Amino acid sequence: MKKLAKITAATVVILGLIAGIVKLTGNGYLLRGIWATYLHGHNSATIDDAKYFKTHPVQASDSPSEWPLSADYNKKELPAKLREMLTRTETVAFVVIKNDSILAEQYWEGYSDSSQSNSFSMAKSIVTMLTQIAIQKGIFKDWHDKVAPMLPGLKGPYAQELELWHLSTMCSGLDWDEAYKDPFSVTAKAYYGGDIRGLMQTLAIKDEPGKVHNYQSGSTQLLGQCLMNVTGRSLADLATDWLWKPLQAQRNAKWHTDHKGVELAYCCFNSNARDFARFGKLMLHQGNWEGRQILDSSFVKMATSPVQVPFYGYSFWLDDSHGTHVFAQRGILGQYIITIPEYNTVIVRLGRQRLPSQDGALSEDFNVIVEQGLAMVKGR
Repeated sequence: MKKLAKITAATVVILGLIAGIVKLTGNGYLLRGIWATYLHGHNSATIDDAKYFKTHPVQASDSPSEWPLSADYNKKELPAKLREMLTRTETVAFVVIKNDSILAEQYWEGYSDSSQSNSFSMAKSIVTMLTQIAIQKGIFKDWHDKVAPMLPGLKGPYAQELELWHLSTMCSGLDWDEAYKDPFSVTAKAYYGGDIRGLMQTLAIKDEPGKVHNYQSGSTQLLGQCLMNVTGRSLADLATDWLWKPLQAQRNAKWHTDHKGVELAYCCFNSNARDFARFGKLMLHQGNWEGRQILDSSFVKMATSPVQVPFYGYSFWLDDSHGTHVFAQRGILGQYIITIPEYNTVIVRLGRQRLPSQDGALSEDFNVIVEQGLAMVKGR
């Protein structure tokens, strides 16, 4: 017993020394990352990790609306090819909405129509929508507003040239490496660190904005910080008043924050499949929700048109490879809100894995969802 006690004590001391060294070297975020992943049986961020973060509530509507069910609701089994892919990618929620009514929905692993999960980068589109509403309200003049006056301390040789649209379209020139597997990358520091504003102040606008598309979570973080700095409000509060309540969301959502209560703007809006689908319906109807124009229709067209590359607009992913125009909000693990205007269709998929993609374009699982989703809704 004495030997075991000595070994235990020595292990505790060693671990304490390692933790101290990690913190002294400025990598204290690694401890939080290890705790939230490996010590809970995961090797990366997960759809259920809100419990490891501070969050701000996004309040549901005082007069929520229910999704009507189609006359054909769940009358047909999902196509075999689609079911196989959804199973292989550990899907937890899948909803198909046609003509503003739920045509099909299915849940796995104990999830339901009220279960929350992490949006990951689908939040980028939400921040872009909030920015557009701020423009409509006169808080910003337009998408060409210069960013530097809103972000004191912004540095780099091109800081004074940076405009709002550069941040939404991923051509900001920010010194940011979007590396998800490297624990020492700025992406990991942003996700698990305690001070997202402080981190962003260490980064420079090193390349000329507007020239090259480079997908970067840091660009959306800066866009979100412009909103927070100019309005003096949190993103969760803005989302509550400008989107979630107007969209008549049924359930509260929540948004991850750092230790200081600043939202991770580029990710981590937690909600359920049915409420996520409201964003798709809003965009499907050119920014109009049940007679209320929340987003200007010209913005919807602009946001869902290519800018620097054919597959990306203003924080929306684009695809015209299936014989019709498709646009989507996308998260790293295959979180999708897919809108197919020609067929008046919105598809939501939430889950734990995404299949590979090439050259930054949309991945195999996305293509299967669109292909099989079109087969389900055509003629309905």
